[in-house]
Amino acid sequence: MKIVIADDYQNCVRSLDCFAMLKDHEVSLCVEPAASEAELVARFADAEVLVVVRERIRITDSLLAALPRLRMISLLGRHSKMIDFEACTRRGIPVAHGLASSPVAPAELTLALMLAARRNVVPEATRMKAGQFPITLSHRLAGSTLGIFGLGVIGEIVARAAQALDMRILVWGRDASLDKARSMGYGVAASKEALFAESDVLSLHVRHSKDTRAIVQRADLNRMKPTALLINTARAELIESGALEAALAAGRPGFAAVDVYENEPVLNGDHPLLKMDNVTCLPHLGWADRNTFELYFGEAFEQVCRFAANEPLRLANPDVLAKPGRT
Repeated sequence: MKIVIADDYQNCVRSLDCFAMLKDHEVSLCVEPAASEAELVARFADAEVLVVVRERIRITDSLLAALPRLRMISLLGRHSKMIDFEACTRRGIPVAHGLASSPVAPAELTLALMLAARRNVVPEATRMKAGQFPITLSHRLAGSTLGIFGLGVIGEIVARAAQALDMRILVWGRDASLDKARSMGYGVAASKEALFAESDVLSLHVRHSKDTRAIVQRADLNRMKPTALLINTARAELIESGALEAALAAGRPGFAAVDVYENEPVLNGDHPLLKMDNVTCLPHLGWADRNTFELYFGEAFEQVCRFAANEPLRLANPDVLAKPGRT
């Protein structure tokens, strides 16, 4: 089969051990982000199978209509808001999904951002390379308060590591998060407002859904200390659109470290946060370590091999089974 891996932004998929699973197929990889749907059509014109990362490209009905050879999509991750599953089903295209969950990589990146931003690692390293003398004072983590909004699996890893650094842990979220916090001996904020007001570092670990979209409002950010740091390695949509930029410009919070954006990838430095000296920005690296890639791509490739062998798939659109074939 002709397989296109739609978004190998790290240009690393061929180096993964799991890539050998596709040795019997003709595989092409796309490294640079596409500028338009027309460019996607050109890239995917001969594809029988697409392997797509969860939220990197948009699979629309119009794109599917322009790909008459496409027979199957294999998705990294469990779900994607970027795929029109109804259109795939209507056109008889099965979408296989993954099962894996890898909380360690995003938790580690959250900790890396916290340490880098609090201790001014990026600006000082940049100054040294430029031959400038270091001029900043940083903020100690020990003795400070880490606020965690959403004590799920990722938040729990972050909390355990921060506690080892002698940080006080303060939690807010749904009842399950608060119950877990109490059972682990962490502090529970009196309210969401109190969490934002009391945290020296506040890390978002809320799952994105229609109920949590814009759950962080400008008023919440305004309650933060002028010395506080907000970290977002979860989803940009958790924060009211434009609120973080406005709050940082106003000085509350004083700092931010982010790995997620409403429109990704961010190209050509085209984002207001990249123009702010009090923000540390990364290009959505939370999941991008070799172990996680082996796990996620391995699942996706396994589904491709099952499709080639006419074996049952793990379907995100099970209703497609009722279709006699592509229309």
